[in-house]
Amino acid sequence: MALAPSGSGSTPVIAEVEMNGGADQSATTVRATVVQASTVFYDTPATLDKAERLIAEAAGYGSQLVVFPEAFVGGYPRGSTFGFGISISMTNPQDKGKGEFQKYHATAIDVPGPEVTRLAAMAGKYKVFLVMGVIEREGYTLYCSVLFFDPLGRYLGKHRKLMPTALERIIWGFGDGSTIPVYDTPLGKIGALICWENKMPLLRTALYGRGIEIYCAPTADSRPVWQASMTHIALEGGCFVLSANQFCRRKDYPPPSEYAFAGLGEEPSPETVVCPGGSVIISPSGEVLAGPNYDGEALITADLDMGKIVRAKFGFDVVGHYARPEVLSLVVDDQPHRPVSFTSAAEKTPAAKSDGTAKP
Repeated sequence: MALAPSGSGSTPVIAEVEMNGGADQSATTVRATVVQASTVFYDTPATLDKAERLIAEAAGYGSQLVVFPEAFVGGYPRGSTFGFGISISMTNPQDKGKGEFQKYHATAIDVPGPEVTRLAAMAGKYKVFLVMGVIEREGYTLYCSVLFFDPLGRYLGKHRKLMPTALERIIWGFGDGSTIPVYDTPLGKIGALICWENKMPLLRTALYGRGIEIYCAPTADSRPVWQASMTHIALEGGCFVLSANQFCRRKDYPPPSEYAFAGLGEEPSPETVVCPGGSVIISPSGEVLAGPNYDGEALITADLDMGKIVRAKFGFDVVGHYARPEVLSLVVDDQPHRPVSFTSAAEKTPAAKSDGTAKP
């Protein structure tokens, strides 16, 4: 286990690390890193530069899997109400809030798109599996998503947040069952849920049903009680849980003249911590392997003994010998749901695609 602070913005990028592209199928240990760092808000190119420095540093530790926080690319709009405040009337003068959304929309990324291509190249260059939280733009709607990449530099697919929370529902669209993937990789079966959707028992069960072994939980929740949820999921699923959160100060966001920071009373000082992190890695037995860290930006790294999964499942396999399907069962609609459908063959093909269990 290692807990190391991330490098400064001026740290040179480490040269390509020679690791197996996808690791050895017979390996029983996986080195994984969760990144605890802040977005460069309203500056997606700078955020991608920062992501590459952090991936290079994690690869330098020998990490085979790197997990970034929720909305790392595009930013989590902490403190912003987008002009709503107490009132939710769309007829109120909300020009400033709509202008904020316009800027936020501009920092989101298209999937696929040039930023996705660059992230895939990073995964290939540093020979890591990469799980990246992004704000995805599809037309004029934004989604909080997680993108998956393999060490060969390939984009595998995405998970869209199924259920945004509170004010998130004003700015993000809702995902559907077509993007709840678990990828069968040489490291193990990898999937992700985002922030509070990890509290949805049936959604977790869908991942368990697909055999998830490395359960990624990018989040924006830094409360101590979040640790209880992460420990419970590790025990319930008999899987490793990797939770990555940002560590942010007020100065990591645009200045008050450009970004209204609500929710903390008066305007916080530049050094005020507005998200203290709490990133953590937990084993299938509930043991905390690394973290939680509340001290600053960091790379939190642990070696995952994959043999612990089968040992945990011996006592409790939630979708195996401990299930009672004749009493309780789950049906998941994994088809995409679109507001407009076309019957021509050319239009049906994209709509038929589904991000499910895949094998790179």
